[in-house]
Amino acid sequence: MKKTVVGLFAFFLALSSFSQTSIPKSTWRAALLRGHNEVVFGLEITPKSNGRYEAVVINGAERLPMDEAYLEGDSLHIPMLIFDSDLVVKVAGNQMKGSWKKNRNGVWVSVLPFKADKGEMYHFAKKPQATSHNVSGKYATYFQRPERKDSSFAVGILEQKGSKLAGTFLTPTGDYRYLAGDIVGDSLFMSCYDGSHAFLFRAAILPNGKIRGGMWSGISGYQPFTSTRDDKAALPPPTALTYLKPGYETLDFSFPDTKGNKISLKDEKYKGKVVVLQLSGTWCPNCMDETKFMVPWYKKNASRGVEILGLMFERSPDMKVSGPKIDFMAKRFGVPYPLVLAGTNDANAGQALPALNKVAGYPTTIFIDKKGRVREIHTGFSGPGTGKYYDQFIEEFNALISKLLAE
Repeated sequence: MKKTVVGLFAFFLALSSFSQTSIPKSTWRAALLRGHNEVVFGLEITPKSNGRYEAVVINGAERLPMDEAYLEGDSLHIPMLIFDSDLVVKVAGNQMKGSWKKNRNGVWVSVLPFKADKGEMYHFAKKPQATSHNVSGKYATYFQRPERKDSSFAVGILEQKGSKLAGTFLTPTGDYRYLAGDIVGDSLFMSCYDGSHAFLFRAAILPNGKIRGGMWSGISGYQPFTSTRDDKAALPPPTALTYLKPGYETLDFSFPDTKGNKISLKDEKYKGKVVVLQLSGTWCPNCMDETKFMVPWYKKNASRGVEILGLMFERSPDMKVSGPKIDFMAKRFGVPYPLVLAGTNDANAGQALPALNKVAGYPTTIFIDKKGRVREIHTGFSGPGTGKYYDQFIEEFNALISKLLAE
């Protein structure tokens, strides 16, 4: 009997260690586990006055706020609601353990195991290692898709300082956002987590400027890739993927906002103005990056005679399902321009705008002049993680708007 009482006491003592009433301000080396592979990122937890927590994910130079974190029972929830994502963990002293969950068809499912160590902030090498390798530069990259027996092209951008790495991969429809990691021996490791995507790049550094390895994504995604250093590597023009079908100059649509109001380019608000259509989705991290650019830009430039209209392509065509997500995104980023539900982000997306040959990717940005004519269609978005390519996008965006306003 005595042993039973002692055993029960030990059990409840252990259980209580996962049921802290508060978590102090702290930083953590966090990782999602794909077998023996780790998708590593930093995590910062700060208590708030309302008994909840501010949680910030750190991917290299990026500090990405999650939604307000909270304790429920013996678990800490760190959600990213626009991506139907939740880190659900139990805290025991200097460790967290739990899982990354995503919503699939209205059901929360466990996706990947999660762990974190308090006070640690390294990526893949706890102590920096001296290296003779220098992988900084631009790379022509081919991702092989075994299930389709073809390859997709990307431009890799790597920046090395000592044995530390940062970079991203640019594709015709967007970029892989902020990747960070290390060179360990003859291999490189980079990863990131943004609430929607979890990426790990692991590759061998080969002679003659080549890198060969694999990309792990999400719960089960994997693609081998080969990169070759090439200062002239470039993507096809972003204006070449989506275009107007012959015989069309304008777009004609009427889509509802979340309150049921139909919005059209024929509305008085848009007459005689330059209009930017943002084809977007609440599920899309690159769209999140573009929205972070669009919101302050619009506030600064709306008085010049320009409007932005967000056309949202969601997982569900049902406003009862997608409307709250759109409203939440608008609130989270302080979107001052209308967002409407235009359709779904699947093979049927092009039916919403039949004048287009297709919707090739998200985000897609359509520029319309004062007479209502489509003047340019830009597929994809080079976000702030791409460095000079982001600066180039801003410069070209402003130049095109100024040109259309001057006409």
